[in-house]
Amino acid sequence: MTEELIRNEAAAQYAYALRLGKKYVSACAAKGTDPYPEVLEDVLSGAQTRDTVNIGLVDIPSELIVGTWAGGRKSAFAGNFMPLLESNSEFADKWITLCASHLTEGGIRDAIVCYEYLGKFYVQEGHKRVSVLKSYDAPSISGNVTRVMPAPSDAPEIVQYYEFLRFYRLSGLYGVSFSQSGGYMRLLAALGRDDHSVWPQELRRAFIGEYRSFKALFDEMNGEKLPLTAGDALVMFLQVHSFDEMNAMTSAQKRAALSALWPDLKLSAQGEPISVATRPEQKEKSLLERIFGTEKLRAAFIYDFDPETSAWASAHARGQQYAQQQLEGKVDFVSCVCPEDPDAAMEEEISHGANVLFATSPMLIDSCRRVAARHKGIAVFNCSLSLPYAGVRSYYCRIYESKFIAGAIAGMMAGSQPIGYVANYPIMGESAAINAFALGARLTNPGARVLLKWTCLEGDPIAELTAAGARVISDRDEDGARPDVAVRPGTYKICEDGQLASLCSPRWNWGIFYEKTLRSLMNAGPDALRDEERAVNDWWGLGTGSVDVDISDSLPAGAKQLAHILKNGIATEKVDPFACEIRMQDGSLVSDGTRVFTLEELMRMDWLCDNITGSIPDYELLKPMSRRLVRLLGLRRESIPPLAGDM
Repeated sequence: MTEELIRNEAAAQYAYALRLGKKYVSACAAKGTDPYPEVLEDVLSGAQTRDTVNIGLVDIPSELIVGTWAGGRKSAFAGNFMPLLESNSEFADKWITLCASHLTEGGIRDAIVCYEYLGKFYVQEGHKRVSVLKSYDAPSISGNVTRVMPAPSDAPEIVQYYEFLRFYRLSGLYGVSFSQSGGYMRLLAALGRDDHSVWPQELRRAFIGEYRSFKALFDEMNGEKLPLTAGDALVMFLQVHSFDEMNAMTSAQKRAALSALWPDLKLSAQGEPISVATRPEQKEKSLLERIFGTEKLRAAFIYDFDPETSAWASAHARGQQYAQQQLEGKVDFVSCVCPEDPDAAMEEEISHGANVLFATSPMLIDSCRRVAARHKGIAVFNCSLSLPYAGVRSYYCRIYESKFIAGAIAGMMAGSQPIGYVANYPIMGESAAINAFALGARLTNPGARVLLKWTCLEGDPIAELTAAGARVISDRDEDGARPDVAVRPGTYKICEDGQLASLCSPRWNWGIFYEKTLRSLMNAGPDALRDEERAVNDWWGLGTGSVDVDISDSLPAGAKQLAHILKNGIATEKVDPFACEIRMQDGSLVSDGTRVFTLEELMRMDWLCDNITGSIPDYELLKPMSRRLVRLLGLRRESIPPLAGDM
């Protein structure tokens, strides 16, 4: 190509860039915003800064170059760094000459000089280089960077920036941003990286390429309409598909995978709203289904622990057996115990005809999400509470209703002695159960004090409670203790001879849930309860039979009578355990007795009543084996920094 042709091409590029600049100015005028590049001097006016740090040569994402160091040059450029001066100007001549050199000499290689503040870049030298490269949609521009350090503060943007700096020290990367604090730690966890190892160069290159293509896809799918960043979306994507899987996907496969996760992105943007179902849903078959019929159900139960050794898995296995007896010949039942690869186990069951999956542990949620994204016609259930994922229906039981009755019995039987309560984990719904028990005890014994201990902490809860004088204790309920323990757990009294006298035992009836859910699916089709737009949580109570409380025959007649009255009242929704005056431990009034708590409030209740001695344990105090579950379902899970391998 001759020098003249190159010059003509550069001139044409300037004309193109000039049109983009004028278009940008017009759009800003319509919106009433400043059409010119930001000026760092103005940005820093009144800002609290600490010092400056020369960080050397940086590969700067082009979209992060937003302004100029001083205001003298800004009128020559629109805010997108496209030129605004006419083609016959001296500025245009220099721009075109630089562009021609870019076309003939292997591109612009000289680094610009700029400042960085809060993740944005402001040019000191090289404005035209930025303009030329941006006109060609260069993804990044090399620059010698001086970082302006903001003074530490509690302002959200400053907190997030210091989180970014920790991420930058490991990755050396700019360009990934998040809508809320904690995003960089979640990204590290999703990538399987810890928070102290520097990234190898090959990972940096691979991540840059994958992130750029992912961001382009996110933008192409109108991600800007969501109050989320591409970084937010990427973390959710990596929670379902590993980085290696993502790297191996074609563009079409990535698009399909992101489309499948779009409902979850919408839920996240809305603050993770969850629709709670309190009883079996009754849905009718469509006209075509009534004419041609629906396929027979094949329900696969997935266990991550062996029911022979796990009380939790054993309870669900009994539930499966009950449902199988009730639906014999109508539904096919299969099960998979302790799969090393839950994804493969679920896929295999689907390949054999399973159209309903019951994953009996919250730890299986990621596998459920992946399978649900791949199989739209499959009903996928996960036994968990308050997980905001569309396409996977979570289920749990309102055990707090039974605990209220147990508390009332305990109050009658304890007299002036303190009452012990053993809790498992500080997860969703647990505080509601503890508080309901304490309110039940106060109902029958106004002076009752409840001593709270946790199995997820070091120590011996029962020994500590008895040493404190408790002789009536609410231990873990029937399906929460080890199956090899001979003494029936629940709420019991320690007799003078040391024997344990059972008073009552809350009970989970998973079989009722499985039977009624499968009947609903039989009536309306295998995917009738699946919702791609909402996160739905089945949270059934005494009225459905999915929870119950066994009352000991040895109780005094009056205690048994009251227990049955309360049980019937709760089941028929005439008695609300929380319909009374309630104060928290600090004395503040939560309810004057007229307030009706929503189910969401009960799920997320993270405070304790004033007649409870004890506290909700901090994450750092938990036994290591308890931490993964608490990260997933914890009452304060948003405040727990993620770790690699936890997601």
